[in-house]
Formats: sequence, C-alpha cells, structure tokens
Amino acid sequence: MLRIASASLAGTAIEFYDFFVYGTAAALVLGPLFFPTFSPLTGTLAAFGTYAVGFIARPVGSVLFGHIGDRYGRRPVLVASLLMTGVATTAVGCLPVYADIGTAAPVLLLLLRFLQGLGLGGEWGGAVLLTAEHAPAGRRALWGSFPQMGPPLGFLLANGMMLTLTAVLSDAQFLGWGWRVPFWAAGILTVCGLLLRTSLAETPQFRGLAETGTTSSAPAAEVVRGHWRLLLLTAGGLSVGYAVFYAVTTWALAYGTGRLGLTATMMLALVTAAVVVQGALTAPAALLGDRVGRRPMCLAGSGFATLWMFPFVALLETGEPPLMFLGSVVALIALVAMFSVIAAYLPELYEPRVRCTGAAVGYNLAGVLGGALTPIVVTALSDGDGPPWGVAAWLTAIGILSTACFAALPETRPLPAVPDLPAVPPASDVPPVPPGHSGEEPARV
Repeated sequence: MLRIASASLAGTAIEFYDFFVYGTAAALVLGPLFFPTFSPLTGTLAAFGTYAVGFIARPVGSVLFGHIGDRYGRRPVLVASLLMTGVATTAVGCLPVYADIGTAAPVLLLLLRFLQGLGLGGEWGGAVLLTAEHAPAGRRALWGSFPQMGPPLGFLLANGMMLTLTAVLSDAQFLGWGWRVPFWAAGILTVCGLLLRTSLAETPQFRGLAETGTTSSAPAAEVVRGHWRLLLLTAGGLSVGYAVFYAVTTWALAYGTGRLGLTATMMLALVTAAVVVQGALTAPAALLGDRVGRRPMCLAGSGFATLWMFPFVALLETGEPPLMFLGSVVALIALVAMFSVIAAYLPELYEPRVRCTGAAVGYNLAGVLGGALTPIVVTALSDGDGPPWGVAAWLTAIGILSTACFAALPETRPLPAVPDLPAVPPASDVPPVPPGHSGEEPARV
C-alpha cells in the first residue's frame, strides 16, 4: 500500500505542479507577455481566461480517460494522463510571446492550456482509484489522502521555484526568460513520474470486473443515465474547495502584488507557507474521516469555509503579511476537512463498473464553477477603490451551495460505533447495485 500510495502521490504532485505553475505565471507575467495591447487589468483577466480553459477541459478529460479507466483499467489512465499534461506544460515554456509572433502566441497558449487540462482531468480519477481500490475499508480515507496531498505538494514545487526565481533574478530577467524555467522543469518531472508508474499493478476490483466480463461499454452514458443526481451534488459540493483554493493561491497573489503593493516574493512566500500547513494536516484529517465518516467532514469543511470568507477578505485587505497569512491558512484548513476524505468518498458513491468516470467527472465539474470562473469573477469584482467585499460575497454564495449539496448526499459506510461488522473481501468491498435499483443511491460499504 505504501508503494502504491507513494506512486499516486508523486504522480498527482507532478501533474498539479504543471497546472499550478501556469496559474502562478498567469498572475505574474502572462498578461503583459501574451496580451500586451490590453490594459493591465484586462491583460490579467485575459491571462486568467486562458487559465479557465484548463478547468473547462478537465471534465472533458475525465470523460475521455474515465472511459479508458472503466473499460480497460485504471493503470493506463495514470500513464497517458501524466504524459499529456507533461508535454503540454513543457511546450508552454518554449512558446514565443506576442512580441515575436503576434496573435498566434495567445492562440497557441490557449491550445496548450486545453491539453494540460485534458490530461489533468484524467489524472485524479486514476490516481485515487489506484489507492482507494487497493486500500482496506477501515483505512480507505487515510490511504486515499496520499494523492490528495499531491495538489499542495505540486503547488509548493511550483511556487517554490517561482519564489526562488523572483528572488535571484531581476524583474527584466524574470520577464525575459526566468518564467520559462518552471515549465521546462515539468519535462524532467514527467519522466520521473512515468518511471514510477509503469511498474504499478492493476487494482483488484477492476481485475474482478474484467475477469467476469462486467466492465461497462459506455460508462459516461451509464453515469448520466443512472447517477446524474450524484454527479450534480458532488460537483456542487466540491465547488467551494476549488473557489477558495484558487482565491487564496491565485487571485490573492495578483491582488497583493497589483493593488496592495507587496512584492511578488513576499506574496509567494505567504501563500506557500499557508499551503505547507494545508498539506501537513491532510493525513491527520483523513484519519479522523475514517473514524467519524466522510459526510460530516465535508459538511464541517464547507460550512466553516462559508463563514470565513468575509474575515478572509478583511484580513487580506490590511496588507499586513501576518494577518494575510492568518486569513489564508484558516481558509485552507477548512478545505482540508473536505479534500482529505474526498478520494474515499467519491469512489464509494459509485458502483465499481463506472466509478472511474463518475468520481472523476463529478470532481472536475466542480472545477468549472469553482476554479474556472472564480479567478475571473473575483478579479473583476476587486476592480475598485474600496475593500473587495464582492469577492467575499461570491465565495460565500458558492460555500452555501456546496454545504447544501453535501447535506443532500448520504454517508457511504457504517461508522465505527456499529458493532460486529462482517469482514468484506477487498475485491468486492462495494456490492453491485441490485436489479431494478435506480443507481442514484450509492451501494453502502
């Protein structure tokens, strides 16, 4: 389990490094380099627009790779998605800018961002199922938290490299060539990730489906037909996680350097420190999720994030780094409660034959509302003289939606207080949906 979970962690860290390094670059340099004819605000909005394309591509990638995962196995997804994301990210670092080739530069940037999102859309489903379907039921949240530590680790790698470059290079050097270095590094990381993943075995649950000939021939259609309610509720529930994370790590970066006058180095250090705390608390929160259940953790996280958005904006507006750090780290801690258990929760909601598609599509649909729209909307809402209370209102509204969606979802497993639970064989820990069942209610573990 440790080898499998470590390989999943390494892969998600590399792929999210690719994704986050683009977001950091979008906040700092992509506007003036690829949209120089726009005003500074419009250029930033345009850069975040290309950033949003990656989120729009992610549900498409989850359908594409989910079909492969449910039809041919979880393992091929891990290799193909990593390769696609790594190649696209490395290519961004080689792109000529607007001054070199004109409007072709932002068009090519848009295309590569789409391919990057396509690959990441497949990555999450394959990685979490690799651990969740190998893990014992009583520790599924704990082992599933390993790939969930990949996003914070990927963010730290991306921001750490950007932080180092902004500290040692002049502004002219960073704008001229320094911003490309993190994208080139993605190629090296991709090769390392592929070496780790090619030796992994297929999950026991998929092997059981393949041996009995019960794999789904059209998993996407089956999910839409039989699990549409779960799909919408999980997407709505997770949207606050995306919205708050990208408000803290992307919009706040642009707002702090542009409006509040802090240096890029200071803002990168502040956000990086907050994400370190998030990553460190993920595994302990997952252990708690194995004891108290998935749904209570998700409700607690989304509810607290909702209540914290106005204090977060107020602390950010002070321009004082310690207070800005406090606002950011508390917001990310609220997200830990949700995302520490979601790699166990989502697969448990879907029957094994379609869970690669169902879990991945639900997870990545949340990114369209929470991740794609949030940087654009909050950048527009913060264009004024006073504190950006509109940003807090937007994030609070998404938090209310998410909390309502989690309240409508069921728990997926008996809690530890139930005595004398029978042992469940690992290869069939989620029983199939009985004949005549609609599929909308999940099979209980």
